[in-house]
Amino acid sequence: MGAPPASAADRALTRPRRRPLAALAALSALVAVGAVVLVTLATPTPRPADAPADEFSAGRAYRTVQTVADRPHPAGSAANDQVREHLVGALRGLGLETEVQDTVAPEAGQLSGAAGGATFARVRNVVARLPGTASTGRVFLVAHYDSVQTGPGGNDDAAGTSTVLEVARALAAGPRPRNDVVFVLTDAEEACLCGAAAFAASHPLAADGGVVLNLEARGSTGPVIMFETSRNNAELVAAFGRGAPHPVGTSFAVEIYRALPNDTDFTAFLDHGFVGLNSAYIDGGAIYHTPLDTPAAMDRGSLQMHGDNALGLAREFGRADLTALRAGHDATYFPVPGGLVRYPGWLTWPLAALAVLGVLALGWLVRRTGRAGTGRLFAGFGLALVPIVVAPVAAQLLWAGITALRPGYAELLDPYRPVWYRLAVVALAAAILLTWYALARRWAGPAALAVGGLGWLALLGVVLAALVPGGAYLATLPALAGALAGLVALRTRIDGPWPVVAVTLAGAVAVVILLPTVVLLFPALGMAMGGVAALFAVLLGLAALPVLDLLHPAAGGQRCMVAARARRLGALPAVAAALAAALFAGVGLAVDRFDADHPVPTHLMYALDADTNEAQWLTREEDPQPWTGGYVDGPATVDGFPGLGDPDLRGGPAPAASLPAPTVQVLADTTAGGLRTLRLRLLPQRTVRLATLHVDATTAEVTRAEVAGREVPVGRQPGVEEAKADRWGFGIVFHAPPAEGVEITLTVRPRAGQVALRAMDASDGLEGLPGFRPRPAGVGVVGSHTSEMLAVARTYPF
Repeated sequence: MGAPPASAADRALTRPRRRPLAALAALSALVAVGAVVLVTLATPTPRPADAPADEFSAGRAYRTVQTVADRPHPAGSAANDQVREHLVGALRGLGLETEVQDTVAPEAGQLSGAAGGATFARVRNVVARLPGTASTGRVFLVAHYDSVQTGPGGNDDAAGTSTVLEVARALAAGPRPRNDVVFVLTDAEEACLCGAAAFAASHPLAADGGVVLNLEARGSTGPVIMFETSRNNAELVAAFGRGAPHPVGTSFAVEIYRALPNDTDFTAFLDHGFVGLNSAYIDGGAIYHTPLDTPAAMDRGSLQMHGDNALGLAREFGRADLTALRAGHDATYFPVPGGLVRYPGWLTWPLAALAVLGVLALGWLVRRTGRAGTGRLFAGFGLALVPIVVAPVAAQLLWAGITALRPGYAELLDPYRPVWYRLAVVALAAAILLTWYALARRWAGPAALAVGGLGWLALLGVVLAALVPGGAYLATLPALAGALAGLVALRTRIDGPWPVVAVTLAGAVAVVILLPTVVLLFPALGMAMGGVAALFAVLLGLAALPVLDLLHPAAGGQRCMVAARARRLGALPAVAAALAAALFAGVGLAVDRFDADHPVPTHLMYALDADTNEAQWLTREEDPQPWTGGYVDGPATVDGFPGLGDPDLRGGPAPAASLPAPTVQVLADTTAGGLRTLRLRLLPQRTVRLATLHVDATTAEVTRAEVAGREVPVGRQPGVEEAKADRWGFGIVFHAPPAEGVEITLTVRPRAGQVALRAMDASDGLEGLPGFRPRPAGVGVVGSHTSEMLAVARTYPF
């Protein structure tokens, strides 16, 4: 006959004699480990302006931030010219060889999706060099000095620009490095990454490649995260661990970023064979690309962390043999208190297999010792899926409800004060996990649920190993640690201290690995994807189930009244977590209100058709805010403005302003073999940020194109029937056009008697337009490349 059914207490992996004391000790240990982890992610104290010359000083760098981010300075603007002059003077003042690369360049990767053609810009990169003593290659410190049109770029990227200058000062003041160090301050990053593309493709210093350290910011605060690397990064990551004083970075982040359609200047360097690291701080995303991105908004601790890491890495790569950096594999790595854990990527599958085998061994031992039969083990595995699914869904529903109360959140990367909402999501995940455990524990038993939770972690580790190898550690290592702890607990005296010590150590491993992921996912993805952070919070809880079990009184073999009291006590943690979730969400709504300092974001554009002298207000807001609603009243027709790149807009009639349209001058017109070649000059008649030229596909098919002497890939052109539905088949967008205009050559196969071209240019700022009412206090500008855009378009038949 089989063993008699075990009580709930007997079915646990631990059964300490002094359960309350054991629970207090274990939970205190995990809280202490969590606190140390959070301290590891904290930014350092900013150093003052009188710090030693060989150190990075946020106080000194902040002076550059104030100069660079005095006002918006997009590529091609007069303000951008003034910033560039300051940077050139500062670098030459350090005794560095400094030049300005002035050229026309295509978009990095020639993406040009929104324009329906090709994107170019006139760029003026600032380049300085510190020669090495016996160079084995070049180290490039890169940041962009232009800003968006809607904000001064106090963080994005005056932070990176000031860091480059301060690092240049520290290196120039000290011993000369072995390798050349090149400081590259790029132009037109916000427009099209064109400055980086120009440098990487054509500058003589870039001819042999090298190591790139790109410095960015997508917010105003938080730790600096090394979030992207070139492929085969093992040696780069090793250098990062040695050289960066604050090495916050994970291989999981690198894998995710590689799969996203996001780009920085780093993309252009990767496209041309460089290796390197990409770093940024990303919290405080509500101000990103908005007028609020001022120097005053910057967390100088984040600036100090940027500088400490950049200077440390410049010195590390400055003395390294750069010919040995291209290892044949990616590393797995993640931060821990005191440094960076890393191991070869080829260990991913062996560790995933060990985790699976460890959980299977634990399940076998649980069954052999009578703590759970086969049925209960399968039930525990199935039940463990419940919080994994329910918590993320509940988090998304919570945010949907909050956004319904605050519709303005839909236009923000994150709320202005997101901490309370983040705590609400974590508390909600905890409430769901604890409720599930209180309900399932008595029926399935603690051991079966613990094995089930570890089983899902091990299975997820296998899935990640196949799809996102750099992220497999997030599930594999906690599962392996939990399985080993369970085996130790069942092989020692279950009522002694060692089982509690073992499961607490396993829980600590989970905290060290998963807590930073939960913390960093919130600013990385925003509250709109808070369910992802909730998922990892639940995984952390599943890994620590044996410790959480200590919160529940032993219930097996007790009288009914005592058992009922035990169940009520066991429900207290879940109730407390649920109340905390509601409290945190309520506090978030109470403290994060829109006001003059934290305005609700709005988006508005103005488009004038010079052919008909008709104008309209346009917005991308799906559910316009009240201020925007005073201008728009329904879906808009923007067929005459292909340069806007967004057909799904809402619009409303606007008074026509007296504004000149861009002109298209014919410099040459020849026909041969049924093909017509037009050499044109696109010439804005006012100061603009960009100009576009599109070909009406119903009148001609483009077979070849050049912009400023550079050939443009034309791609597949629409046929006659397609052209009737999508009129603008080919287009060119040119950012920061020079005063003399842009020369464009088109070779076309005519489909009608005349070739129709649509020219558009766009400036920034709606003040002074007829019918425009300035935004009141509490109404702001959303961070968008088309916010406040004023576009004028005209058709030219030739």
